[in-house]
Amino acid sequence: MNQVITLRPVDIDDLEELNKLEQQCYNSDRLSKRRLKHWIKATNRIFLVAEDNDGLTGYGLILLHQGTRLARLYSIAIADRARGQGVAKNLLHQLEVDTASTGRLFMRLEVAKDNHPAIKLYQASGYQAFGTYSDYYEDHQDAVRMQKRIRYIPENLLARPVPWFQQTTDFTCGPASLLMAMASLHPDTLPCQADELEIWREATTIFMTSGHGGCHPIGLALAAGHRGFKSTVYINKRTPLFVESVRSPHKKSVMALVDSQFREKAKADGIKVKHQEITQEQIATSLYHGAAVIILISTYRMDGKKAPHWVTVTGIDDKCLYVNDPDPTEGAQTGLDCQHIPIARGDFEKMSAFGSERLRTAVIIEPR
Repeated sequence: MNQVITLRPVDIDDLEELNKLEQQCYNSDRLSKRRLKHWIKATNRIFLVAEDNDGLTGYGLILLHQGTRLARLYSIAIADRARGQGVAKNLLHQLEVDTASTGRLFMRLEVAKDNHPAIKLYQASGYQAFGTYSDYYEDHQDAVRMQKRIRYIPENLLARPVPWFQQTTDFTCGPASLLMAMASLHPDTLPCQADELEIWREATTIFMTSGHGGCHPIGLALAAGHRGFKSTVYINKRTPLFVESVRSPHKKSVMALVDSQFREKAKADGIKVKHQEITQEQIATSLYHGAAVIILISTYRMDGKKAPHWVTVTGIDDKCLYVNDPDPTEGAQTGLDCQHIPIARGDFEKMSAFGSERLRTAVIIEPR
């Protein structure tokens, strides 16, 4: 007879049984005992186990991404003796309920392309495939990427396909975001490190909070113009940008000079610089008319650091904005976690105002 199976939060005393279950269920891409212990103790996760009178029959692990409304089904395993009893279905449902209670809107997962029973389960539970990831697993199998909205069904999503490009240095988020935006407008544009570094040289502020400078919005617009694109820049202040992030008078003077040069070049090149707030409605309108948008945010809500950071907007609806982040954070397991990230509109409103002066700036890019 089938025993009654109950679900509960994981406990450190489950470690040995979890390790045995992992060994039984997976031949490759296993979570080590050390990693299982890490996730048991972690706070940015939901970790449930299923058990009967004989012990654990399964587990499910969800990763919660800080500063976003995105969660990821990182791992799920069901013991051989419990298969066919609906354990996976019930476990997945409870994971979704618990995840939704944290304010997350989306659940994502990856599953081996030839794992037809698992894909069938996810499809029956409302997940939809939205892409593949080649050579994803240790055995070189491809992964199917699936997603489900776990709190409500979007009614008015505006989105554009934006390829993801990972920045190759700590200071080139601006060029990486611009490359993604240009590639979304012209698929023949293939982002690469050489172009990333060249754009940085064209758009850099020279100095920034520490180390190398970031990129000025007008500098990025000029770089887009040099590559055949039309840009409009929104900046809600007329004074030199980012100078409050450095203490040295020499650095401040250099950054102010660079700011002045960018503004003079923009005027000469006919680039529109609008000294006003960029609103979420303007972002939506730009996407609707086929433009691409890159925007500056503060990373504080994502990684606890008050750093300026460029991202590429990929979509907007009545609840969220979606972005491609070129810089995987510590909690991101792969680049998949940095693509089309849902951020609640209220959270985005706060994230898109940087520094004590509440700088808000964005660049709208269009084909000429």
